[in-house]
Amino acid sequence: MITYSLECEMGRERKQKILAAVKGHALLRGKFTLSSGQESTYYWDGKMATTLPEAAYLIAEEILEILKDMDIQAIGGLAIGADLMVPAIAVVSHLKGRPIPAFVIRDRRKEHGTEKLIEGQFPKKIGAKVALVDDIITTGTSISKAIEHVENEGCKVVKVVVLLDRHQGGSDKLKREGYDFTAILHSDASGEVTIDEPSTVAGQVKGGAIPK
Repeated sequence: MITYSLECEMGRERKQKILAAVKGHALLRGKFTLSSGQESTYYWDGKMATTLPEAAYLIAEEILEILKDMDIQAIGGLAIGADLMVPAIAVVSHLKGRPIPAFVIRDRRKEHGTEKLIEGQFPKKIGAKVALVDDIITTGTSISKAIEHVENEGCKVVKVVVLLDRHQGGSDKLKREGYDFTAILHSDASGEVTIDEPSTVAGQVKGGAIPK
């Protein structure tokens, strides 16, 4: 019980540090058009957090904690949100003695050389279990694209983890489709970023989704 309480306290402290890095470097205020085409009064530049040395380490550590009881053969995601995250996750996994290979999904297939769509240590075994990460989810278009590419190659997505959930439909869509989803941070319509789900959406989030 003491060990569990200590782990919870350490996890909460780690999230607070990640939150501070996000608020200090990655959250911009103003009028922005998102990749989904939606208008927003705040903009999340996640790369400004995931490229900070301490934040990159802490984010990787938090994601590995989320995955610790899962049988994952590799972890990856779609460029450009995930390709700044997965190398850090791979390195930290090695440092912690439970290495997880990493891969990155290109926006489009290479037109020369190997002509790969997925770069790095992507499992060759059909049915291999992988986790996908991204720095943000809004409508879920990017993650859904990554899932499609991975499943077309014969692997199984058993976990999706994002740094920030804007709670604008994307995470609910993934859960309805049966994907196991976790967000480290959450934001509401005003752009207030918190560790816990905003009260306006917490009751709407469905739990216990079974991975496909």
